Amino acid sequence: MLVVAGSDSGGGAGIQADIKSIMAQGAYAGTAISALTAQNTLGVQDIMAVPPAFVAAQMTSILSDIGADMMKTGMLATREVIEAVAEQRSDLAPQLPMIVDPVMVATSGDKLLQDSAMDALVSLLVNHALIVTPNLPEAGLLTRRDVDTLDDMKRAADTLMRDGAHAALIKGGHGTGKVVTDLLATQSGFEVFEHERLDTKNTHGTGCTLASALAGQLANAIANAGVAANSEDAPLDSKGRPDDAVLKTACEAALAYVHRAITNAPNIGGGNGPLGHGVT
Repeated sequence: MLVVAGSDSGGGAGIQADIKSIMAQGAYAGTAISALTAQNTLGVQDIMAVPPAFVAAQMTSILSDIGADMMKTGMLATREVIEAVAEQRSDLAPQLPMIVDPVMVATSGDKLLQDSAMDALVSLLVNHALIVTPNLPEAGLLTRRDVDTLDDMKRAADTLMRDGAHAALIKGGHGTGKVVTDLLATQSGFEVFEHERLDTKNTHGTGCTLASALAGQLANAIANAGVAANSEDAPLDSKGRPDDAVLKTACEAALAYVHRAITNAPNIGGGNGPLGHGVT
């Protein structure tokens, strides 16, 4: 699969978390790095965007040789990078199922997406996603309304799907209470997943980890069928997308993996520590 995302020098989020999470699902990740960050568990000290043409060149290298059954986007930082990613996918692999993790703000609170890039993120990527995976604040920004309760999550998911996304996984980790509630919305309805909220500071990169684990699970579902992503024999719907049953199973597995990874975190750094991505 192909991941287009930013680099986290601390290794807990971004492309580093993506690769580790995808490997933990038994899948293979090719990457196109969209931004560089000077970052640790305490926060983001600096960001340097990768030139859009070079992001596109990385995508071309992967898709023209290794290929992909699934694509996942993370931190894209600027409008120009988003436009380049969307154009390259349209030119090289327009039917490639895409998970869009709309990375806007780091766990530390540091902004990771320019304000001017929001409209491009929505119109060029979110609205064309197989599944979009915002957390509660990101869902609020994308739908321009507060998202706190389960009903709010359902309304936000409906809005995202009405605007073009095939499905939505609203991540509830930013909520409060003893139970974390995540919502999967598909064309056939809603699925609610609940996990015990763990009392820990080691939550850096949970969003990247969950979206990438989900991408790895879906890539496996296609690859294990022994066919390419656009084959009629894969577990896909009539438009070449993994069907709702596959989405539900993949979400369950990805959420369980993240829970185990938090439980087995290495407890390093002075701030929000990374997860234990090596769990099976």
